[in-house]
Amino acid sequence: MSFWTNLLIVTHVLVALAIIGLVLLQHGKGADMGSGFGGGASGSLFGATGSANFLSRTTAVLATIFFLLSLALAYVATKKPVQAGGGVMDAVRKEDSRKAPAAAETKAEEAKPKPPSAPGKEVPQ
Repeated sequence: MSFWTNLLIVTHVLVALAIIGLVLLQHGKGADMGSGFGGGASGSLFGATGSANFLSRTTAVLATIFFLLSLALAYVATKKPVQAGGGVMDAVRKEDSRKAPAAAETKAEEAKPKPPSAPGKEVPQ
């Protein structure tokens, strides 16, 4: 499952970078005025409006893919398989069971009878 999650994340980042690049390549609203006065946009590969159409459609497709990848990553993150004993409290219980024998030894030492002290030593001075 880790392979598919990593693949989704890498694809998600690449699509995000492609969207950033395409948005930076697109012309703003005021850029069309410059093409009428010899700006050179009309002589491009796609024509004056062809590039805007192509870039807009490609950006829309990549935005849709980005949205679907976001949903897929959210689904994968919330539907992780439950591992045997994978809870937080299970780890605490395991740690307590390791400490339990040591605590039992300490209590056993405390329960041993102590030799009586010398007479008159019971009262502090």
